[in-house]
Amino acid sequence: MPLTPLDIHNKEFGRRLRGYDEDEVNEFLDQVIKDYEALIRENKEMQNQALSLQEKLNHFATIEETLSKTIIVAQEAADDLKSNAKKEAQLILKEAEKNADRIINESLSKSRKVALEVEELKKQASIYRARFRTLVEAQLDLLSHDGWDSLEGGGRLSSEIARES
Repeated sequence: MPLTPLDIHNKEFGRRLRGYDEDEVNEFLDQVIKDYEALIRENKEMQNQALSLQEKLNHFATIEETLSKTIIVAQEAADDLKSNAKKEAQLILKEAEKNADRIINESLSKSRKVALEVEELKKQASIYRARFRTLVEAQLDLLSHDGWDSLEGGGRLSSEIARES
């Protein structure tokens, strides 16, 4: 068991002839007590400081561990986010390609439909022209026949009758 300042203070030395000077011994013991008390206080302070530093070290070690785990989690989250973004981009691209194909197919279908309508209109126009030509030729034929001459004379007669009345 270590000495305490009280043990030093209460220490009694036996007396002998030609012994030490009691006052000097007591002064020395007082000095030893003061120094010993100072060392004990300093030792306690250092222990408290060491304990405080150990607590800080443990605290920082915990923070370091937490930060390390956080960085790992953040990295995993970033990787997941990146992976999901790539998948979503691929889905968007596929959807866009499908829409583009649909639009192209619809456009081709409409184009074919319009081409068929144009062809139909050309046929109808050709038929109309042929019928119109036939009609015009028939009318020209009528005009070129002699029957008009008799109608023209009858037309004069009706205009003369109209004048006399």
